[in-house]
Amino acid sequence: MNNSQSNLYQLDGRVPVLQAVPFGLQHVLAMFVSNITPIIILANVVGLDSSVSAALVQNCMIIAGIGTLIQLYPIWRIGSRLPIVMGISFTFLSLSMAIATSQGMGTLMGAVIVGGIVEGLLGLFPNQWTKLVPHIVAATVVTAIGFSLLPIGANSFAGGQGAADFGSLNNWIVGTITLLTCLLTQIFAKGFLRALSVLVGLIVGYIVALCMGMVDFSGLGNVSIIALPTLMPFTPEFHLDAILAIVCVFLVSATETIGDTSAMCSGALGRNVHKKEMGASVACDGFVSVIAGCFGCTPITSFSQNVGLAAISKVVNRFTIATGAVIMIIGGLFPVIGTLLTTIPQAVLGGCTIMMFGSIMFAGFGMLARSGFSDRNMIIVALSLSVGLGFTQATGMFSIFPQIIQTVFAENCVAIVFLLAVILNLVLPKEKN
Repeated sequence: MNNSQSNLYQLDGRVPVLQAVPFGLQHVLAMFVSNITPIIILANVVGLDSSVSAALVQNCMIIAGIGTLIQLYPIWRIGSRLPIVMGISFTFLSLSMAIATSQGMGTLMGAVIVGGIVEGLLGLFPNQWTKLVPHIVAATVVTAIGFSLLPIGANSFAGGQGAADFGSLNNWIVGTITLLTCLLTQIFAKGFLRALSVLVGLIVGYIVALCMGMVDFSGLGNVSIIALPTLMPFTPEFHLDAILAIVCVFLVSATETIGDTSAMCSGALGRNVHKKEMGASVACDGFVSVIAGCFGCTPITSFSQNVGLAAISKVVNRFTIATGAVIMIIGGLFPVIGTLLTTIPQAVLGGCTIMMFGSIMFAGFGMLARSGFSDRNMIIVALSLSVGLGFTQATGMFSIFPQIIQTVFAENCVAIVFLLAVILNLVLPKEKN
């Protein structure tokens, strides 16, 4: 292995651009559809004009690229300096739809801007709250994130939830071929090619889907060559009820970011996360979400699928990941690129992500092992995961609670796991040495 190749597995070091680009593209492809889907769903529910919807998709790509660059190359104390990829969060989708349909997109954007400031300020003062997240709590949250992502990968494998051909034979064939290609490349390939196992699987799966007539190019017909992002497409309005609701979900998002940051350090870097890194990641989430609100987008957060990709490939070089961020920004400026990436069938993405999501769960297991299997830790982990994963499979249980409780907890197992793990860690008596 030459020096430039070895630098792929280190945070810093020079990697030739032509070598870095495929690894950066691999990260873009892993998260691309998930990044633009929330804003597409929101635009459809609210009934926005197609030209406005297209502009918002374009803005989402640019914001994701900017957020990733800030995580990689921090501005002051904003950004963790870790190979974390940022994107538009699904966590806010249900509440965003409720606010936008009842009070308008302007009210939603005002709440996003204020909520982002609150989360950003929280990240700037990690010493005040990180003691609530000791290693056993972080390990439990990472494990919950891994479990929570498995249905997402399975739904994509089957063609995407709500798709007319969900679970069809074609989706099974394409998803299986993609998954096997990723797996065989990971097992038998060496060096450079092995680290690109997900990209290899995606390319093979895409070719198979193309041959089976599953790729739709109709969206490329009326796409402009270049378009500049639209600033303030909605005039922000500030209403206390919407702001308080969004701030609650920002706290949940911060929980997921803490878990992703811990998983990145554990699974890809082979060490525990530092308190400063947790705070800096959360600060990046918050302050970049303020920018997202100014461009008409919902909040941004770290993407767990890319954490899983880094854990599998072990490629953590910041410059390499930055090439992916630049690709996202270019895709936003040149809509034809983004539109072309949307032609990747869901079954192909599902075949790629199944193993990546499993690797996050595995990273959580490793963190649990390092925390130790004491009776106290067993209670924290077992009860938090049982309640968090179990209760959110029976969402009707939450119908007696106010809407804000249902929005934050009913379908978000990570929020319940985090809250319960923190409480148990605080109230259970410490074990005597």
